[in-house]
Amino acid sequence: MKLRFFLFLPLLILLAWGPRPTQKAFVVGMPAGVPEAAVPGAAVTMTKAVLQDKIKGGWAGQVIGCTFGGPTEFKFNGTMMNDYQPIPWYDGYIKKTMLENVGLYDDLYMDLTFVDVFEKKGLDAPVSEHANAFAKAEYMLWHANQVGRYNILNGMKAPESGHWLNNPHADDIDFQIEADFSGLMAPGMPNTAIQLGDSIGHIMNSGDGWYGGVYVGAMYALAFVSNDVNYVVRQGLKAIPVQSTFHQCIADVINWHEQYPNDWKRVWLEIQRKWADDVGCSDGIFAPYNIDAKINSAYIVLGLLYGQGDYTKTMQISTRAGQDSDCNPSSAGGILGVMLGYDKIPAYWKMGLKEAEDIEFKYTTLSLNDVYRLGLKHALQVIGRQGGQVTGDQVTIALQTPTPVRLEQNFTGHFPIEKRAINTNLNAPNQANEYATRFEGIGFLLSGDARPNVQTGQYEYESDYIAQVEVYVDNKKVETAHLPASFTRRRYDLTWKYQLPPGQHTLRLKLLNPDKNATVRLRSLIIFGNKPILARY
Repeated sequence: MKLRFFLFLPLLILLAWGPRPTQKAFVVGMPAGVPEAAVPGAAVTMTKAVLQDKIKGGWAGQVIGCTFGGPTEFKFNGTMMNDYQPIPWYDGYIKKTMLENVGLYDDLYMDLTFVDVFEKKGLDAPVSEHANAFAKAEYMLWHANQVGRYNILNGMKAPESGHWLNNPHADDIDFQIEADFSGLMAPGMPNTAIQLGDSIGHIMNSGDGWYGGVYVGAMYALAFVSNDVNYVVRQGLKAIPVQSTFHQCIADVINWHEQYPNDWKRVWLEIQRKWADDVGCSDGIFAPYNIDAKINSAYIVLGLLYGQGDYTKTMQISTRAGQDSDCNPSSAGGILGVMLGYDKIPAYWKMGLKEAEDIEFKYTTLSLNDVYRLGLKHALQVIGRQGGQVTGDQVTIALQTPTPVRLEQNFTGHFPIEKRAINTNLNAPNQANEYATRFEGIGFLLSGDARPNVQTGQYEYESDYIAQVEVYVDNKKVETAHLPASFTRRRYDLTWKYQLPPGQHTLRLKLLNPDKNATVRLRSLIIFGNKPILARY
């Protein structure tokens, strides 16, 4: 009798602690205690209601995190936010922010650009459809997004538009903040999520900038089928090549979390010590400002690991880590929102959300309620395509284990060694329309822009003027730069060139078409060498 009891004990434990029928979700062929997506060939079944609740949680979580972190964005650069620093949150705050600070939600309206293309053109829409919708949208863009937009509008195609040789901001956070759609479309299928976002991510990013979106998309997909943030963080990282600096950075965060399990601030300091250098972005080089994807992704992981499924802790830590502190809690909040589901996001964080769910995001025709509906529609389509089944109210997902994507590494062998202030105009009164200088190194990045002259006492964002600037390196013309004096069509940096032979070089610019109503401003010249500055001594 005792022997029979112990033979059946594992089954009794499984029945006692396994999912209840009322949960409407169960795993097919899954050994007890094994994380779901870790079993090749496994499947998970849930009701459409559960799937919808998780999709809603992902989109709502993005809005919550973006809104909460908005007032702190890039106000704490290279320093963490003090515990006593107040961050507003009250009933009605979400609606107020969505109506009065529309530009804050680039995390959302960028995502929705691609969701809308999938809806109108189908899941097999070519990347050119996404690129054109993105490039021709009315919203303002910055960094890798704006460079990608400029490249597309000027005839370049993806992936060249996001390649670091054509996009100095290729490692920036841009695709990371707008890759949420891919994981939300591919529940439990991280490899499919990555495929959905691959070509889109290369419109504006490559290398670590692309990996940021790969990682976030994979974590979203995994959050549908695991309630363990540790598992989601670690399993998602399997999608990133171990040779990449992105993988190394996130692996460090995971290891430091094990070493200092109760001290997120110590881990923040370790991240800052090792990973705070920015080598691509013209705004971040030799400055505490850092919009690089990997360090901001590290802050997402910091929030998830130390939050351990607690929504408030996750929001606070991912925000108080600083830098891009609206985007980071948006991603962390979205991933955790999928894991918990909309209904289990604490009421404190959803207060006032209902009254904002019918507001269309600026520059789109979609509201949260619209994307909840479309999200379920697209997810069911992807599930069916990837070996899953939809039978009545039941949805069965064929689970995937992440596999590493290809290796891409930007700015290899390039190290910033000087940032030289220029602060002059090519078309300044009583001056020639030329600028010339010398530098020693293997590359340069000249920051600046063309912009309309002030006519009304306020900065004017749009103009039809396009400055034509010839760029000569070592007395050879390398390009005629077209510089629109329009904020939405601008070239984010004036000109750049990498992979030059080591040694002395000359740079000369000549403005071909000066206009009294516009200014071409040269701000700073960043010079790259083939070794770090300390290695030169």
